[in-house]
Amino acid sequence: MSAEKRIYLSPPHMSGNEQKYINEAFEQNWIAPLGPNVDGFEKELAEYAGTKGAAAVNSGTSAIHLALELLGVARGDTVFCSSLTFAASANPIVYQGAEPVFIDSEPETWGMSPAALEKAFQAAVKDGRMPKAVIVVHLLGQSAKLDEIMDICNTYNVPVIEDAAESLGSTYKGKQTGSFGKFGIYSFNGNKIITTSGGGMLVSNDEEALHKARFLATQARDPAVHYQHSRIGYNYRMSNILAGIGRAQLEVLDERIESRRNIFNCYKQRLEYIGGIAFMPELEQTMSNRWLTALMIDEAAAISCLDIIHALEAENIEARPIWKPLHMQPVFKGAKYYSHGESENVSERLFKQGLCLPSGSSLTRKDQDRVIAIVKQVLDSAVVKQGVY
Repeated sequence: MSAEKRIYLSPPHMSGNEQKYINEAFEQNWIAPLGPNVDGFEKELAEYAGTKGAAAVNSGTSAIHLALELLGVARGDTVFCSSLTFAASANPIVYQGAEPVFIDSEPETWGMSPAALEKAFQAAVKDGRMPKAVIVVHLLGQSAKLDEIMDICNTYNVPVIEDAAESLGSTYKGKQTGSFGKFGIYSFNGNKIITTSGGGMLVSNDEEALHKARFLATQARDPAVHYQHSRIGYNYRMSNILAGIGRAQLEVLDERIESRRNIFNCYKQRLEYIGGIAFMPELEQTMSNRWLTALMIDEAAAISCLDIIHALEAENIEARPIWKPLHMQPVFKGAKYYSHGESENVSERLFKQGLCLPSGSSLTRKDQDRVIAIVKQVLDSAVVKQGVY
C-alpha cells in the first residue's frame, strides 16, 4: 500500500457555513428533533427542486419507504424498480411485503429502459397483476429518459417514484430530477453531492401526502394530549442539527455541481483518446450533476475494471465498480426481471465493464493527476500487450 494520502471516491465537502446553523440551534436549545432548521431546509429544498413541498427524514431509504406507504403498497403487491442501483432503492418494497420486479437499463443514460418497462407492463396486463408503483433511479447523477417513462406509466395509470438520491441538482429539459413523479426522493448520505451526515428528503406537489408523511415519520402520533396511536408509524424524521448542516450545504450545491462536472470533463479530456474506454453519456437536453465519473472498459480489452481498481488501491486510491444489478443479487434471487433487448442485458454489461473514479468536489488537480497517471499506466500497458483494442 502506498504511503501517500488516501484519495476517496466521494468524501464529504463542508462549506464552512454549517457551524453557523448548528450554533443557532445550540443557542436556541433546538437540540431535540425538529425545529427551525428542519422547517427551513424543507422550504429551501422544495424551492430548489421546484416542488410544492418537502419532508425531511433520516435517509433516502426512509423517503422511499414513506412514498410506498403513501401509495398503499402492501403485501402481495408488485413494484417495478430499476435494477442497476443500490439495494436501498428496492429494500423498502420488501419492507411493505410487496415484490420487486426489476427493469433493465438502456445505453443512452444507463438508466431505466423504456423498452424493458413497456415489456413489464404488457406482461402485467396479461397476468392481471398491475404494479402499485414504478421506482425509477437517476443513476450516478444522470437523468433517466423521463418523457418516455412518464408517458408509459401515465398510460397504465401507475404512479412514479423518482429515486434521485444521486441526482440532486441534475436537470431534465430544464426541470429538476425528482420533480416529475408523484414523489421524488433525495439522499444526503456522507458520499452524496451534499450531505447532512445522514439524511434524506421526500418531495412532492401533493402537500396533503407530505403532511401524512410527516405524521407517519413521527411515530404516527395522533393529535391528543396523551400518547395515542391509531396506526403504525416510524421514527424517520431528520434532526434539527443535521438539517442545519443541510441548509449550509444547499447554499453551495451549484458550486459542487460545477466542480464535479469539471472533474468529469478533465478525466474525459485526458483519457478519452485511449482506445477501448467510453465515458458515461449525457442525454441531450439534460444536465447531469456528475456525482460520480463513470466509464466503461471494452470487454475486448486486455484489462478489466478490476485491474484498474486494484492498481489504484495499491496507491491508496478508492475506486468502485458500477452497482451490481439487483436482479443478480442473492437477496433478490427469483425476482422477475425484464431486459432491454431479447439478448441484451445492459445493466449486466455495465456492471461487468463499468468503473467509478474518485469524483469528490474537493478533489484537487494534483490528486486528480495522480489518479489519471495510474489509470493511463494500466490502460497503456494493455495497449502494448494487445496492440490496439
